[in-house]
Amino acid sequence: MAETKPRFYYKGDRLKPLRAFCQVARLGSVSRAAEALFLSQPAVTLQLQALERDLGAALFERIGRRLSLTREGNALYELARPLVEGLDGLEGEFRNKLKGLEGDELHVAAGSSTILYLLPRLVQAFRESHPKVQLVLHNVTGKDGLSLLRSDAVDLAVGSMLDVPTDLSYAPVYSFDPMLIMAKGHPLAAKATLQLEDLSPYGLILPPKRLTTWRLVDLVFQQRRVPYTVALEVGGWEVIKQYVAMDMGISIVTGICLTDADRDRLEVRNLRDYFPPRSYGVVVRKGKFLSPQARAFADLVKPGAFERTDYFESGHSDR
Repeated sequence: MAETKPRFYYKGDRLKPLRAFCQVARLGSVSRAAEALFLSQPAVTLQLQALERDLGAALFERIGRRLSLTREGNALYELARPLVEGLDGLEGEFRNKLKGLEGDELHVAAGSSTILYLLPRLVQAFRESHPKVQLVLHNVTGKDGLSLLRSDAVDLAVGSMLDVPTDLSYAPVYSFDPMLIMAKGHPLAAKATLQLEDLSPYGLILPPKRLTTWRLVDLVFQQRRVPYTVALEVGGWEVIKQYVAMDMGISIVTGICLTDADRDRLEVRNLRDYFPPRSYGVVVRKGKFLSPQARAFADLVKPGAFERTDYFESGHSDR
């Protein structure tokens, strides 16, 4: 019959005997180790004996009145000390980690229009309530924003999405109507009602084709079989508004970008009868837990949109 290796009581809990072993190795005395561990000397002795039997090696030798490590004891001490110290310091490190979450970085992806028109007051409110968090805004659009979300380079995104991929969650918050903008005194401004066909003779100033606005404008004109021309393709609502004010063309913009000053220098007409409104909100990637600061920022945009039990990460497409 094969010899059965004995099973010891202390083998079920390796931490206690390893902690006792490390204390004796550090202090050179069972009695001093027992005091440090708030145990009796016999309890510490039993734990050491069980550990030596379990490992099949003598771990200490007595030199005078002090216990010293054997060669095997030294080998074990090198392995056990970081484990024991790590476990003993786990609670403190955990609490420090939680504090770090509140004083960490928050990365948010957004397009230029979102950063310029929608986020300023939200960023201000977040900075006031979370002064220790370093907020990093990534000015990106379209596929670049989605790539940042999916690669965990950003925590979430704020912007507009027409088509939401299955791996993302989108919580729309704000809605803005499509607006036709023209220079002061433009012929279209005199019309009581506007038809989409009325825009055909005038060149449009639009964002680049890779952005959502251009594709949406093209889709609506194509569906209604209304011809149109693009006089100028340029990025940035501020640039577009300036060129329209100079009467270089007309444009169809989202209401988010129009200020009171813009309405004073431009002719503005609502085109909700022809173009759908654009929503803006928080986009996150499914499957990633939002940090406290990311959840706080999302709640500033849309309170309660993403509860603590939900798992996310972000995605974004602007304009």
